[in-house]
Amino acid sequence: MKDFVAFDLETTGIQPLEDGIVEIGAVKFLDGLPQKDFCFLVNPGMEIPLEAYKVHGISNEDVKDAPRISELMGAFTDYCGDLPLIAHNAKFDFKFLETAVKRDKCKAPTGQVLDTYGLSKKVFPGMLNYRLETLTKYFEFPNTVFHRASEDAEYCGKVFLRIIETLEKNDISTSVESLVQLGEMREMKLPQIAPAGEQLGLF
Repeated sequence: MKDFVAFDLETTGIQPLEDGIVEIGAVKFLDGLPQKDFCFLVNPGMEIPLEAYKVHGISNEDVKDAPRISELMGAFTDYCGDLPLIAHNAKFDFKFLETAVKRDKCKAPTGQVLDTYGLSKKVFPGMLNYRLETLTKYFEFPNTVFHRASEDAEYCGKVFLRIIETLEKNDISTSVESLVQLGEMREMKLPQIAPAGEQLGLF
């Protein structure tokens, strides 16, 4: 479980059916080491509210010439392969990607999505909170910027490695199935849509 892709999204809001993605960032870890990242600004097809801009600092001007998420999902899928996908508060990011895949009928990674937020609560009980910034300070990771997708993805990956290392030290299984059960998560896998020209629908 030291081969995975940590990812993060920045969005216009918190409602997947109403809001859009403005940035996607991912960092592939192989044998626990971060590789070249995947990071793109995304045109959400709508105005970015001031409240969202104050969180991530991404403006309408920044994304006006950026690709739509449907144009990036093929490259993102190729980048991820069949590796597990790791996110912090993963249900949020998963629902946005799931909505985009179903709406635009685009490619999607096949790996199981795991949540460092829920796993951290189980593996490191008793912390004041489990925000990503809090965890990076707890582990004394050097940090710079939060709420930008690529940086948050790398921090998320580093937190996940600490989770895996802690479980292994305690002789607890770190298989994908065991982590899903430990984090009390339902199975989260993005839908696979048949390419245009083939039978449409999920398979």
